[in-house]
Amino acid sequence: MKSQVLFLFLLSLLCGAISQHIQYVIPEELARGSRVGNLAKDLKLSVQELPARKLRVSADFFNVSAESGDLLVSGRIDREKICGRKSECALEFEMVAENPMNVFHVLVAIQDINDNAPRFITKDIDLEICESASPGVKFPLDSAQDADVDSNSLKIYTINPNEHFSLSTKESPDGSKYPELLLEKPLDREQQSSHRLILTAMDGGDPPLSGTTQIRIQVTDANDNAPVFSQNTYRVRLQENVPWGTSVLRVKATDQDEGVNAEITYAFLNAPVSTSLLFNLNPNTGDITTNGTLDFEETSRYMLAVEAKDGGVHTAHCNVQIDIVDENDNAPEVTFMSFSNQIPEDTELGTVIALIKVRDQDSGQNGLVTCYIQEEVPFKLESTSKNYYKLMIDSPLDREQMAEYNVTITATDKGKPPLSSSTSVTLHIGDVNDNAPVFQQSAYMVHVAENNPPGASIAQVSASDPDLGPNGHVSYSVVASDLEPRALSSYVSVSSQSGVVFAQRAFDHEQLRAFELTLQARDQGSPALSANVSLRVLVGDRNDNAPRVLYPALGPDGSALFDTVPRAAQPGYLVTKVVAVDADSGHNAWLSYHVLQASEPGLFSLGLRTGEVRTARALGDRDAARQRLLVAVRDGGQPPLSATATLLLVFADSLQEVLPDLSDRPVPSDPQAELQFYLVVALALISVLFLLAVILAVALRLRRSSSPTAWSCFQPGLSSKSEPGVLPNYNEGTLPYSYNLCVASQSAKTEFNFLNVTPEVAPPRDLLCEDPSMNVCASNEDPKIAYDSSFSSHVSFYKST
Repeated sequence: MKSQVLFLFLLSLLCGAISQHIQYVIPEELARGSRVGNLAKDLKLSVQELPARKLRVSADFFNVSAESGDLLVSGRIDREKICGRKSECALEFEMVAENPMNVFHVLVAIQDINDNAPRFITKDIDLEICESASPGVKFPLDSAQDADVDSNSLKIYTINPNEHFSLSTKESPDGSKYPELLLEKPLDREQQSSHRLILTAMDGGDPPLSGTTQIRIQVTDANDNAPVFSQNTYRVRLQENVPWGTSVLRVKATDQDEGVNAEITYAFLNAPVSTSLLFNLNPNTGDITTNGTLDFEETSRYMLAVEAKDGGVHTAHCNVQIDIVDENDNAPEVTFMSFSNQIPEDTELGTVIALIKVRDQDSGQNGLVTCYIQEEVPFKLESTSKNYYKLMIDSPLDREQMAEYNVTITATDKGKPPLSSSTSVTLHIGDVNDNAPVFQQSAYMVHVAENNPPGASIAQVSASDPDLGPNGHVSYSVVASDLEPRALSSYVSVSSQSGVVFAQRAFDHEQLRAFELTLQARDQGSPALSANVSLRVLVGDRNDNAPRVLYPALGPDGSALFDTVPRAAQPGYLVTKVVAVDADSGHNAWLSYHVLQASEPGLFSLGLRTGEVRTARALGDRDAARQRLLVAVRDGGQPPLSATATLLLVFADSLQEVLPDLSDRPVPSDPQAELQFYLVVALALISVLFLLAVILAVALRLRRSSSPTAWSCFQPGLSSKSEPGVLPNYNEGTLPYSYNLCVASQSAKTEFNFLNVTPEVAPPRDLLCEDPSMNVCASNEDPKIAYDSSFSSHVSFYKST
C-alpha cells in the first residue's frame, strides 16, 4: 500500500544538541522497504551532506537510507500488537546526526486498517428463558472482540429474523459495544422448548468484516424475579504491585424470589483471558481478589463485567471499573546517545563530549527525573529538553594531574521514596605539549680537579617533562657560556640524550679557575618547549706546582747572596727572612720552612710558617764568623713539593769588616758592570751627604732649645729598636714583600741587598734616635728614603764574576 506521509511541523534549534521534531502518519502493515518520508528533505539537508552527517535512528521498525535520506520500514508494523486497543498509536524514536551533533525527535503515527474481523469468544451462547418472561425483557449477550479501533472497530450486532426476539446494540462505559436480546413475544415452552438464532457482529470497515455465533435458547418454567445489583457500575482504585489475594471489592446482587430461585452465583462475563488471570471472583460471595501482579505501566484500567444468576434462569449484569494507581517501582534509565571518550587536555570549556537520555516508565511525579554527577570532576551536566542532558567540560583539563576520569552519572526520580540508577563512563584525557622541561635543580655547581683526563664526565644535568611521547622526550645542548665561543667546544661538550657533560681537555687551575655554562633542555613537541639552567664548573687545585723562592735570590752568576749579622745580636734577633710563593692555592700553597743543614745547628732558628731566620743565642767566641744554612720550603700538598734556598750569613759589626774579604776575590772584568757599580756608589754618597745635612740642621735647632727633653732621644738607654713590619696581605697563601737594592761605598765592585719594609707598615720612628751606623738605600719601587735600625748593619753581598 502506498504510504501516506504528513509532514506536520519543524521546530527551531534547541540548545545546540536537541534540534527538530518531525511527525509522519502511515497505515499499519506496510511492506518492508516502504518509504515513510524523506528525512533529509524535511531537515533541509542536501544529498551531498548525508555521508558526513551519518544519519541513524534508534528504532526497531525503521531505518534511514544513507544515499537518499529516506525513512524506510524495516519490519512488520502491527498496530494491534504494538498499541492494543488504544485509540491513538504512534512510534516515537530519535534520529542522531553528527558533524555537528544533533538529535531529532521523530513521531510516526500508525493508522489502523480493517485487518481484523469481529470474533466471538465462544461458538455458542446458551440462554435459559422462562416461559413466563414478559415481552420487553432484555438479555445481554456475550460481546464479540475486534482488535481494530475507531471506524474499523465493531459497530453493530444483528440476528436472523424471527417472531420472538429482536436485537439491539448497546455501549458499555468503556466504549465497547455488546448485543442485547429483546423478547418481543411471549414464549410457550409447550409449543417450542428451544430456539436457534444466528448472532452476527459487524465492524465499520470498508469493506466491513463480520463474525457469527449461535444463540441456543432453552425455554424453562417460570421464575418471576431476576437478581438486581446494588450498583450498575462499581469503581475502585487499587495500587499496583499489591500482593496476590488482595481483596479488590465485593459485588452484591439480590433476588426477591425464594429458595433455589433466590440463590445467586457470580461469574465474569466476557472477560478476556488476561483479565481472568489477574482477578478472581468468588461465585458465592461476589468477592473479587487479585490473582496476579498488577502493573500500571502495562494497563492502567480494567473493566470487568459481572453476571449474577439466580437459581432459575434470571441474570443481572454490572460493570466493575478498577483504576490502577501508579507506584514508583521503576528506576530511571540512563542511555548515552553519543559519546567521545578521548578528550585533548586543551579542549575549550563548554565543549559537549556526550549526549545523554534519561527515561522513567512511571508517570506523574514518579516519572520526573533529575540527573547529576556524583564525583568532583571537571565536567558538568546541562539539561536541554525532554529528559536530554549534555555532558560538558566545566573546568580546564590537565592530563599530567589526571590522565582519566571515571564519571558516574546518577538519575533520580521524584517518587516517594525516590529511585535512582547510575551509569559510569571512563573519559581518557589526551596529551598536548603544555609542559616545558623542568630541571631537578635551579642551578648546578660542580667541582673538577685540574689535570683531569680529556673526555671524562664532569657533571650530569637532568630535566623531566611530564608530557607523553615526543612531547616528553628531552634533549640537552649548550646555548651560552662565559668562555670564548670559539674555545667552548674545546673545553666541554654535552650528551644530547643523557645530559652528561664531558671535559674535552685537561683543565689548569692556575689558568682557569671557574667558568659557567648555560644548558638547555628541549622537548620534541610541536611547538617545542625548553628550559635553561646554569652550570658553574669550579676547577679545583692540585699540588702540581713546587714552591718558588723569591728571597734570598741568586746572583747573576748563580751564587748565593751574603747577609751580615751584628756580632752583638741578641737571641731573637731577626737576621733575614726566606720568602717563597706557590702558584697553587689552598693547602697546596700553605708553605712551611725547614732547616736541612746548618754550620752551627743551635745558632739560628727558623720560623715554621713565617720563614724568619732569627738568632737562637748570642754569638760565641768559638763560633765561626761565616755561617751557612740550607733551608727547605715545603708546601702542604699530598704528596708535598719543595724547594731549597741557601743562606750565607756573616757576623760583622760594619760593612768595612766584610769588604776586605770581598776585595780579595777576583774582580769581574765586565765594563758594563763596573759602570753600574760606580753609578750606584755615587748615588749612595749623595744620599749620605744629604742625610748628614738634615741631621746637622735638626741638631742645631734642638741645641738652641733649652728644653732638656729635646735631647732625651740621644740618651743611649732610650733608643728603641723596632722590628721590621710585614704587610698582612695574603693572596692565595703567600705574602707579597718589597725588596730594595742597597749599596755602600768603598767597594768598587760589590752589591748589597737589604730587606726594606714599605713605609705604610713600618712603625714610625725618630731619625735622630736611630743607630748611628745607618745605610742609604735607593729603591726602584718607592723614591722615599727608608731607615731601619734593626737592619743598619745587616748586609747581604756576593761577588760578581
